Amino acid sequence: MDDDSLLYRVYERRLTKELEDFSLPQHLGVIVDGNRRWAKAAGATTAQGHRAGAEKIVEFLSWCQDLEIPLVTVWMLSTDNLHRPAEELGALYAIIIETIEQIAGAGHRVRLTGNGDLLPAEVQDAIAGIREAAVVDSPLTVNVAIGYGGREEIVDAVRELVRDLGAQGLGPEEIAAAISTDSISEHLYTRGQPDPDLIIRTSGEQRLSGFLLWQSVHSEYWFCETYWPGFRRVDLLRALREFCRRERRFGA
Repeated sequence: MDDDSLLYRVYERRLTKELEDFSLPQHLGVIVDGNRRWAKAAGATTAQGHRAGAEKIVEFLSWCQDLEIPLVTVWMLSTDNLHRPAEELGALYAIIIETIEQIAGAGHRVRLTGNGDLLPAEVQDAIAGIREAAVVDSPLTVNVAIGYGGREEIVDAVRELVRDLGAQGLGPEEIAAAISTDSISEHLYTRGQPDPDLIIRTSGEQRLSGFLLWQSVHSEYWFCETYWPGFRRVDLLRALREFCRRERRFGA
């Protein structure tokens, strides 16, 4: 083991020890950004960048399981990404399917977060088959956000809520009176789950891009310069340490 590797291991153990006295996030969101820029810097293809990013997701989830974080939402494909060239999208879909298969194969519970109807029928069928055959033996639930947009999620939630209220025979004024923050929350893609405590974004971009737009009102954010495929366990530990040091005010 070289000196750099030894120092890294010592630093990692020190960070892990620091976290023992704190409560870690119960819901961690991650915007996996920078696959294409990582590939360009490495002299690799875009597809290779996406594949390296997918492999990092599986590794990242193993770290979360070790740390006993029960819920992780990973943004793999936004609604904006659906406008990318067909060749790139085709490769992305294949990688997403393989990644979901690996996540399910690790025993994690997979929950889709997004508008599945925006995906090709063969992609929907493949994912449905993986989830149906999965054997869950892990305490970790993974929300895989594909075909996801924060504004679209809110619109979908309100539409579904209005349809439900209309089916009850309510009139326009009664429907309007029944719409509330709680009733909208009950129709989000993440219904029944706690809001994210911490959201991580890689690649140096310091914006949410609509990720969990409704749910993140009281979330803490942590941004890092590292492209997603280069994200390390020590980076996660640093993010968690920063989260634990903050005083959360929840809008107060």
